[in-house]
Amino acid sequence: MKQGVIDFITLGCSKNLVDAERVMRQLEAAGWKCVHDPAEPKGEVCVINTCGFIGDAKEESINMILQMAERKKKGKLRLLIVMGCLSERYRAELEAELPEVDAYYGKFDFLHMIDYLATSAPSSSKTSCPGLRFHVPQPLHTVLSEDTRLPEPEVKTCAGFERKLTTPKHYAYVKISEGCNRMCSYCAIPLITGRHTSRPMDEILQEVKWLVSQGVKELNVIAQDLSSYGLDIKPTPNPSLKERETKKHLLPELIDRMAQIEGVEWIRLHYAYPTDFPEELLDVMARHANVCKYLDIALQHCTDHMLGLMRRHITRAEQDALIKKIRERVPSICIRTTLLVGHPGETEEDFEALKSWVREMRFERMGCFAYSDEEGTYANQHYKDDVPQEVKERRVSELMAIQQEISAELMAQRVGKKERVIIDREDGDYWIGRTQYDSPEVDCEVLIEKLGVESLELREVEELKIGEFYDVEIIKAEEFDLYGKIIH
Repeated sequence: MKQGVIDFITLGCSKNLVDAERVMRQLEAAGWKCVHDPAEPKGEVCVINTCGFIGDAKEESINMILQMAERKKKGKLRLLIVMGCLSERYRAELEAELPEVDAYYGKFDFLHMIDYLATSAPSSSKTSCPGLRFHVPQPLHTVLSEDTRLPEPEVKTCAGFERKLTTPKHYAYVKISEGCNRMCSYCAIPLITGRHTSRPMDEILQEVKWLVSQGVKELNVIAQDLSSYGLDIKPTPNPSLKERETKKHLLPELIDRMAQIEGVEWIRLHYAYPTDFPEELLDVMARHANVCKYLDIALQHCTDHMLGLMRRHITRAEQDALIKKIRERVPSICIRTTLLVGHPGETEEDFEALKSWVREMRFERMGCFAYSDEEGTYANQHYKDDVPQEVKERRVSELMAIQQEISAELMAQRVGKKERVIIDREDGDYWIGRTQYDSPEVDCEVLIEKLGVESLELREVEELKIGEFYDVEIIKAEEFDLYGKIIH
């Protein structure tokens, strides 16, 4: 057990990772040393940042808590602390079932955890960070319905937006909002995170400048709902206007201003929502070379029957028209989407239509998940979970098999083309990089073979640098990876 060391284990999405990075920066300012996702935990304190989105994520979080609780029983751990989405929603139940945990915190009250740990910090050399506003929703204990009125969030000040970056130093995630107002039938996120709340634009831009000063070149902009950014920000009063200025989408302006910051090489957008999509964003993407031609937009399904049951507030025709517009206004764009199968009421006809639609749309990137019945959601309260688990899993497999064929065809079309590639890491005989069409950890990679390997007849003579960009010719493609050589 290492004194003065906190092992920080983060589960779930990149939004959770940003929270963890902020907490660790502040704990280190209080005198602790934080180690993120250690291969072998050795610290005297362990903080588990949990995910509570769907059943599998909950199970993973519970198993990690039990694993660390066992270490504590053996005297290998002094304090065990749990925070994040799971404890935000199920704190009372967790406290009753897992008393081995010393303290539980949610997703938005981690200031109390920082205060709690700061009192026993091992070092008196403490630093301070500039102030940060962050989202603190009132708890939601009601079932989401059409008439549910989500509570207005509070805004508090914490010790700073600076973070202990856990990603490779050349890329980072920038979270621009919290929460979600959409209330899709299957989704528990509004129950956990509350009402959608945008961060002030100037604060985000200040954070971007700080990240660039730390060597970050690639910014992955994330939110539960990018499309709604700014709609909750009250317009600045303008005495010259006779009528009150209406609220508006601010994402296009944010990305436009972000793209003009010196040192920002790539901006990538994650988790847009198709309903009320801010189409001005497409012009910004087309205009700026450093805004990646990449859009992550969750579409979930295609039939009007299922879109209605899912409460997506969009029709098949509207969704198809949006996809067409995106492709027309941002040529060569890579669209990543997520689909959901096995939702209550999904028939074989719905699923066959979905398969045909996937073949027609030919998404560059696609993920698929089976429906998970989450307590408190609209679907849980109003629908019967009537699709057997084995059918859900079969549908996932069938859909992903179709996507694998599409991906292989699209990847093959890139052979012979020149791509700008950023190098992420070195792995055995290869340098591993990505193009603008590939997000870290979830998308394709470009493998550049080192000198002396005969298989692809490559003869790279220079050592590549992690975090640098190179012009690469694609020489071979597989379903989900590319192979390339440096263009001299």
